[in-house]
Amino acid sequence: MLNIFTLANGRLFQEEIESLEELSRFQPIWVDLESPTLEEKRWIKQYYGLSIPEDAMDEDIEESARFYEEDNGELHIRSDFLIADEDEPRTVRVAFILNLVNDDLKSKGVLFSIHDEDVPVFRLLRMRARRAPGLIEDAKEVLLKLFDADAEYSADTLEGIYIDLEKVSTKVLSGDVTDVMAGEVLGAIARHEDLSGRIRRNVMDTRRAVSFMMRSKMLNAEQFEEARQILRDIDSLDSHTAFLFDKINFLMDATVGFININQNKIIKIFSVASVALLPPTLIASVYGMNFKMMPELDWAMGYPYALALMIASAVVPMWYFRKRGWLQ
Repeated sequence: MLNIFTLANGRLFQEEIESLEELSRFQPIWVDLESPTLEEKRWIKQYYGLSIPEDAMDEDIEESARFYEEDNGELHIRSDFLIADEDEPRTVRVAFILNLVNDDLKSKGVLFSIHDEDVPVFRLLRMRARRAPGLIEDAKEVLLKLFDADAEYSADTLEGIYIDLEKVSTKVLSGDVTDVMAGEVLGAIARHEDLSGRIRRNVMDTRRAVSFMMRSKMLNAEQFEEARQILRDIDSLDSHTAFLFDKINFLMDATVGFININQNKIIKIFSVASVALLPPTLIASVYGMNFKMMPELDWAMGYPYALALMIASAVVPMWYFRKRGWLQ
């Protein structure tokens, strides 16, 4: 899918392109390619003279090669964006190519973005840019606003984790944690821990991308200050993620502790039963080994006497355990 974004009266407008002829009718500041076909890549090369690298969205590219500047002035940035899907949280690699100085382009200052699936941050920026005139002025502003929205999206996701963990805390700290509930709690904690880790990695990647833009000296004074503000916002998220990891570890330890308590209760039952049944077992062994012939032929009251003694020897320990509170 090939979408272009143009500025009109300070607003960002989106157009979906289905042919090369349509592409030539617009002067965009942002060209977005979502799962581009070979034909769409050919249109970009034919009209803008831009060749999209084959490894643009590769996940195994070296970290040091994700931010660089070509000799012709093109800035290449490969950054990961978070998708906080409840069922499958993940990050999506997005390749940005920012061209500001190449006179061969029909329009100077064009940002190209290539990715495999739609990103929530992109939708958020498109919605804001349509409603807020003057939010975006050029291609560099688009890239900065995307990273700003990414930091805000991470903050909103962290807030959602806070709310979910409060619900989990209510269950755990109620004190009545069954094994089934403990399994559900551990599953929820594991999901939140995974999402928190992805958020931390995502903001670290955003910090590196914004720092690269500041070092490249491509930003004017106002944009440079905006980039510094984005970095300050990202720094404020670090303490929140650290607190979340501490809370997750506490809830994990508390839940495992309740599981151990439940298991100890079961072990205690077996321990009490084995101790209570030891005297009857001893009496039965002694009784069975001290007759020259069948007990009922030698002593008519043998069986009743032995059974009564066995019952008494079992009841007395149980009464003692109950008195001490060991059966509760």
